[in-house]
Formats: sequence, structure tokens, C-alpha cells
Amino acid sequence: MREFWVSSGHHFTRRTEGGGLGVTNELLLAYLARPELLPPEEACDAERGLHSKLLAEPRAPVSEAEIEAIADEDARENWQFMISFRDQLLSSASIEAAYLDIVRSGKNLPPVFMNQLLHLILRNALDGCEDPYTIRAAELFFRPQRVSFQDRAVLLADLELIEEFEGGSVQSPLVAILGKEVVSELDVLDDGNSWTYWSRSDAHTMALNMGSNPKSRQGFCHAIEAFIRHLLNVEVKVEPLSAVEDHNWRWFVGLDAEGTSIGNAIWNGDELDPEIGARLLGLYRLTFDDQRAVTDDLAGHPVYLLLGMSIDNVVRMKPQNLVVGLPLRTPGGAG
Repeated sequence: MREFWVSSGHHFTRRTEGGGLGVTNELLLAYLARPELLPPEEACDAERGLHSKLLAEPRAPVSEAEIEAIADEDARENWQFMISFRDQLLSSASIEAAYLDIVRSGKNLPPVFMNQLLHLILRNALDGCEDPYTIRAAELFFRPQRVSFQDRAVLLADLELIEEFEGGSVQSPLVAILGKEVVSELDVLDDGNSWTYWSRSDAHTMALNMGSNPKSRQGFCHAIEAFIRHLLNVEVKVEPLSAVEDHNWRWFVGLDAEGTSIGNAIWNGDELDPEIGARLLGLYRLTFDDQRAVTDDLAGHPVYLLLGMSIDNVVRMKPQNLVVGLPLRTPGGAG
């Protein structure tokens, strides 16, 4: 079985009977090692004491008074969030169940923590997958992507990596002199180099061609299928489309804010601004294997999925829309 995404921290978890990921002390200790929670040199005794207490016993109860005793306001806020988040994880049957509760209850979780949960969940959902296109496409769920256009290729590259290049620390002189886009420094995933993905999956150094490579689009479809199957216990089929020919379009889910905006405009019959329409990167049709899982009014009808990019050519996917936006008869959930 191939290894990938070691940085997700999945080695710090354990499998539950329901197939989800159980929280361990090792995982909690990894959170405590985050820079937001490591006491700086100027930290007060209360902050240092709380951190030391949890290093010794990550599940130890923490009172409001212990947090309020921390002198620095930002540190207090970080600890209030962390303890609430930790307690949410500990009270849930699995990391997947905690994620579902957070999404369905509308709790406001900072993107860095939501993305870390998604990283873990998708690593579990895709365990045993042998297709590098699917694994690379699944990175969209938890890592924003920069979009570049070259000929017929629509290239998605890891935003954090691109920003490091643009910052000048790793950009080659040739790129700077010729004014090329930074993505030209990266390998684009194809059949010739796909075998290298596994050893570099944590570096996020491979771009994905979502324009002229059908395997990339299909990989994204497979990632969506695996995500829904794992989290919601529902079997679906997702297919890429070039256009919607269904005149009885009944339901859609935006996979990001731009996709939602474009879908709403189409749904309401508004005239779509060409510049906004050009930000639609992907259109997909989702069908359910078992129509009994769908609400009566939508049984037998597909759900259309729309993926867009922002005005600055960035894709920031919102996977939670797949959790709350599908017309399921019962919500379902992972164990």
C-alpha cells in the first residue's frame, strides 16, 4: 500500500470500528506543538503552566479561570479556541463525526483547523488509492490553488508554494528575466512523471492540469465520490461536463464561493456577466446510486456541481457545501 500525506498526521490517530479516525494523545500533542500555542519567551507563568499541564496530560480538564489567568489577550483567545476544539474532538466518536458536527452546526472554525481536519479525513477516505491524479486532485479540498492558463492547459498549483516562489526565496533568475508565470517552475502531473507524486506528496510541488488532461478531471470526480462515501455513507457517481443540457435543472451545489455565485445567477435566470462566467473552472454532474437516499422531489434528478476561482485566480474550495448542500433524505454520517 502506497504512503502519502504523512504531514496529515494520520499516524497519530487510530481507526474506530466505524472506519473513522479516533483522537489520540499523540494527535493532541501535535496540536500543542503548533506555533500559536507554544509559549514565547515573554509568556506569563499561567500560560507556561497550562501548556506544561497539557503536555503531561493532553486530556486534562481546563477551567475558564486557568485561561483567564493568561496575561496576553491573543494567547487567551488562542487557548479558548484550542480547548473548545479539543473538547469537541474528545466528545465525538471520530474526527469525521467532529467535522460533521462542526459543519452542520455552523460553528466558526479558523480555516487552518478546518483544512487540517479535511487533510486527515481525506487521507483516511483515500487510503489504498493507487491513482495519483485522484490524490493530487483531492488536495483542492484543503489547500488553496493558484490557477494559470497556458495554451489549452488550466494549471492548478499550490497557492502557498506559489507565494513562496513569488516572494523571491526560490524563484529562478530565468523566470524573473522572462516574466514567466511561476507555475512554469513546477512539474505538471502526467503519465510520464506520475510515479514521482508519491514521494513528493507532502511537498505539494506538482501542478494539476484541469484543462486538457481528462485524467485530472476524472481524478477530481473520484475524490468527490470518496469524500461523500466516507463522510455521508452515500454512493454517488460524479462526471465532468462541458455544458448543462438539462432544461429541468433542479439542484446545484457550489464547490466554492464563486461556484455558488455563478450557480445562483443561473438558477435565478440572471444575465451572467461574461467576466464572472469566465471564472467557472469546472462543471460536474452528480447522480446517486440509490435514489431512496434522495428527497422525494429530487429523486431521479442529478445534482450539478460548480467549481470556480476568485478574481485573483485562486480556488478556495468549500467541501462543507457537499455535506450540507446535497438533497439527502437523512443526513448520514461516518463513525
